[in-house]
Amino acid sequence: MFQSAADATAAMRTFILAILLAAGAGAGASDGYAQTGRTDVLDAHALPLGDGKVSTQPKRGHVYSCQTQFRGGGAQHAGDWIHGTTWDATRKIAVQGEVAWPSATFSVAIRNGERHITGNSLPVSHTTGNFPVRRDDPAYQIDRNPNSISAQPIDVSLPLSPASVPAPGCVPMGMIGVALSGVPIFNALDAGGRDAVAHEVQDRCNGHPQMQGQYHYHGPTDCIPGATASNKLIGYALDGFGIYSTYDERGRELTNADLDECHGRVSRIMWDGRDVTLYHYVLTREYPYTVGCFRGSAARMPVRGANQTQGGPPGRPESEPRQGPGGGEPPAGQRRPPPEAIDACAGAASGAQCRFTSPRGDAIAGTCRAPGGVLACVPERR
Repeated sequence: MFQSAADATAAMRTFILAILLAAGAGAGASDGYAQTGRTDVLDAHALPLGDGKVSTQPKRGHVYSCQTQFRGGGAQHAGDWIHGTTWDATRKIAVQGEVAWPSATFSVAIRNGERHITGNSLPVSHTTGNFPVRRDDPAYQIDRNPNSISAQPIDVSLPLSPASVPAPGCVPMGMIGVALSGVPIFNALDAGGRDAVAHEVQDRCNGHPQMQGQYHYHGPTDCIPGATASNKLIGYALDGFGIYSTYDERGRELTNADLDECHGRVSRIMWDGRDVTLYHYVLTREYPYTVGCFRGSAARMPVRGANQTQGGPPGRPESEPRQGPGGGEPPAGQRRPPPEAIDACAGAASGAQCRFTSPRGDAIAGTCRAPGGVLACVPERR
């Protein structure tokens, strides 16, 4: 029993203060941002489909794509999880298999005032599905990805303190960032300019290989360390800005409504061990998923030997002729290779193996060569 009413009041205040302190300690656990509770905003049964959301300038909820013309590719058929303007992530199938990659390498180091990222594009934190997709895999009926996963070098240097540019730049087809799992991040589009996450059938980690064998993501995956935490760094975009997890510091899911035209925002984050307020991109369940345009100046040619075109100043359309090896036009009187053959070797080195689908629907394998000054996939002689 208390000696007086004053004693009882003091005890009650002490009790309430203890509860508040305990709640504050729980909210500030870990790095000061993560919380145990999460609040989802989007309905996994009806996620917005990104088809048609390709722009020629920065626009919220769109991909500002350097490539402006798309000639088809990706999944051969639409899955039954796509319904008009939405798709059901809970019904989408995945490529089967659990393939480990013990040879995977990945490192992030700070040297000479830059962030140096190296690796071989193989996942260091998870397995992959079986590629090429097997005939007895249900995924084969939708997306017959014929490509095999192989090591592809990553060697890129990024600014430690990235800065925004006055005019955001377009994102290329191919690698636009690197996840902390060691896997490249591509933009949200498939070869036909559609929502790749919705249409293409990836493995359980939402990854798959392109023609040169580079395994990559187009969108969200729980297989990246920290992807389901709050305000956690999960990778780096090629302009140096970080890519952060889906949930904010309060555990609330972020969507396009919370982000700018490049799919990013300014908020408190942990950056190189410091608590700062800085611009960053966000990995979301909503298209365009990671980077809609480059807020900063993107690194040039970060990947060697992969089937993608990198480099060129941000904002330069991918469809413009490229000078140098494999660029420009063929000599007068010589027929230009078909667009499909040129696209198959975009960003690849001469001598690289390649594949493309002809306008008649034939699958053609060959080697990247530039006999007429234009790098293209030259069919194998039989």
